[in-house]
Amino acid sequence: MKLFKNITDKKEEECTMNFSNTTAEVTSNLIAAGEAKVKRPLHKMIILGIFAGMLIGAGAMASSVAMHDIANVGLARLVAGLVFPIGFVMMVLFGGELFTGACLMIMGLLKGKYNVASMIRVLITIFISNLIGGIILQLIATTADSLSLLTVQWELLHKALHFQRQIFHSESAFISGILCNFFVCFGVVMAGLSKDISGKVLASFLPIMTFVTGGFEHCVANMFYIPAGIFAAGNAKFAEVAMTKYGITAEKLATLNWQNFFYKEMNFPVTSEI
Repeated sequence: MKLFKNITDKKEEECTMNFSNTTAEVTSNLIAAGEAKVKRPLHKMIILGIFAGMLIGAGAMASSVAMHDIANVGLARLVAGLVFPIGFVMMVLFGGELFTGACLMIMGLLKGKYNVASMIRVLITIFISNLIGGIILQLIATTADSLSLLTVQWELLHKALHFQRQIFHSESAFISGILCNFFVCFGVVMAGLSKDISGKVLASFLPIMTFVTGGFEHCVANMFYIPAGIFAAGNAKFAEVAMTKYGITAEKLATLNWQNFFYKEMNFPVTSEI
């Protein structure tokens, strides 16, 4: 019996080793990933950052379309939570550079693998690249589907939501950003635990679904959402429906512009490094 138990324990250990990494291995891999980011050529970092911004924007766009006509807030958030992570999962599998996940570079910094200046340089590059990616996707989506009624609906939803984001209290935004990035970083770490694709998909999906359903603020998603509202605000038909259907006054609608976006959103990104 003792021999049988030893053999069983050994097989279970081998099974665990084959399908997952240990937390120590994940930590080591994340530190190595941080070192790779510091050494990566600027043009490659920008390209990967743009793709990540577009993929997160794709998830945001799809989730908005899926939830746009659901009156129940809880159900709408749940549907968004089930759809939005698709963009993050694609980004994890593709290997893009996402600002919120890159905040885990703090681990390598604490281990002395690179200095603060190098980390900040990488984070700023990724942040700006993610922003470019979100705006590019919104321009493509608007151009490709500008006459669709469905586009009108989700852009109007964006407009209403993003105006609220622009007047979001800084303290609330900061806490919401911390909670969001807690789950994003959890998703990155959990994906690192798995060695196979199916495991990475599930592990990265669950934390992202949690923060979206919880309604926490993600700065890279906002890089798609808010430009969507700004583009919609420039359309007279969209603006008219927004004022009649959502009760947004012309004065409030006028605050939805690029100046406020860059001053309020970019000066106070609503996803904080944890």
